[in-house]
Amino acid sequence: MAKRENIDQLITDFIEIGIQQREIDPLDKNLKTNQLLYLLGKEDFISDLSVSLLLPERLAVLDQLVDYAVNEGVIEDFPATREILEAEIMNLITPLTSEVNRQFWSRYASSPKQATDYFYHLSQANDYIKTRQIAKNTHFEYASPFGPLEITINLSKPEKDPKQIALAKQTSNAGYPNCLLCMENEGYAGRIDYPARSNHRIIRMPLNDENWGLQYSPYAYYNEHCIFLSAEHKPMKLEKATFEKILGIVEQFPHYFVGSNADLPIVGGSILSHDHYQGGRHTFAMERAEVNYSFSLEGFSSVEAGILNWPMSVIRLKSQDKADLIDAATLVLEQWRDYSDEEAGILSHTKEVPHNTITPIARRSGEDFEIDLVLRNNRTSSEFPDGIYHPHPDVQHIKKENIGLIEVMGLAILPPRLQAELQEVELYLRDEPNEIAAYHQEWADQLKEKATFDAAMDVHHFVMEAVGEVFLRVLEDAGVYKQTVAGQVAFKKFIQTLSH
Repeated sequence: MAKRENIDQLITDFIEIGIQQREIDPLDKNLKTNQLLYLLGKEDFISDLSVSLLLPERLAVLDQLVDYAVNEGVIEDFPATREILEAEIMNLITPLTSEVNRQFWSRYASSPKQATDYFYHLSQANDYIKTRQIAKNTHFEYASPFGPLEITINLSKPEKDPKQIALAKQTSNAGYPNCLLCMENEGYAGRIDYPARSNHRIIRMPLNDENWGLQYSPYAYYNEHCIFLSAEHKPMKLEKATFEKILGIVEQFPHYFVGSNADLPIVGGSILSHDHYQGGRHTFAMERAEVNYSFSLEGFSSVEAGILNWPMSVIRLKSQDKADLIDAATLVLEQWRDYSDEEAGILSHTKEVPHNTITPIARRSGEDFEIDLVLRNNRTSSEFPDGIYHPHPDVQHIKKENIGLIEVMGLAILPPRLQAELQEVELYLRDEPNEIAAYHQEWADQLKEKATFDAAMDVHHFVMEAVGEVFLRVLEDAGVYKQTVAGQVAFKKFIQTLSH
């Protein structure tokens, strides 16, 4: 807690850290100090203090500066108002957009990786990427028959205070920025109902004669989780241009993968109103999956094609010829859009409403361009009103949300409620007093039948393994062709249409 008698020391040290990190030019010391004083609502300051012999950790200083502002009544004590002030303070050590872009592209001339390393480090150092909150997430692996699936219980985003929610309802949305992915978010202070973006920067980049941007995700789900976004606010649409753009991105940044969420509700886990893709520097289980059935595409002799050994229905295309790969991926998309097989439960349309689309993921594999096309269908039924190819009711106690790009590749993003709820399940399995949620009861009873627990058994590990099994089921539910003999025969029936 920052007290009045040491706040001047904290301000002095904060500025000195910025100078030592070469984020603040010594000539700008007075300027930056005065800007910080203004943010803290402070009119007096002891300007001749020596810096601390051992400088504190910057984010610890940031917390104390914000505490001071709360204690002095400069801001209200809500997560949103604290976040707004945090971003404004960290903006003092963040270069202007023009300078960030100059630094990025100067480094890019030597190496794309050097450029992204610079931008990623900056986005962490200025607290735009919430490293401390991300560290709170629970993460473990489940050894599935398809490779190690990753499970994350997402605890990084702070819960909203009920008073903040009530206040947000009274706040009129000015309609600016247009959405969370618009470039106008760069430097936006934020509101009680809108995230703070004062310390947010976007790299400008050309992409197939369009203006696009590169930014990192504040609450990253994996290493260097980034977003490529259109400078124009326009809806997402899967088409030939999508493949041109995602392959164009991995050509510019060969150390990153990039993928698009599907462009239909239920099977798209994303903001469909703004054209964008997600990428990063992470190897997912799906990338390691082997091809278990190879086939040829007529007219595309340079393209290797095959079906992946994966719980969802994935076609992998690979070629050194980018133009051929784009055309081959477009063929698969267009063929799938209108494909129906009633015997296999696949209907492309209900009257004029489309159901078939694709989740595409692109990467470099040595000299090759590689693209995975995950077949999706968003049809619902009376038995499965949330979606036939969506987590079924018996697994929704763990995962009810849409299965988007990240889950498709083998990384589960599970809701924060599970952290406490699974602890209650563990207590139930140990026959200890518990408050197990009713929607976990049937599952917990099934687990109890599988094993007898004693002091030597790791109940926590057992429950985590069971969660992994559920995530595998979630992926299997989302697969339009199941990993059964009948399912794979039906899949190959579709494959045959690609050469006619």
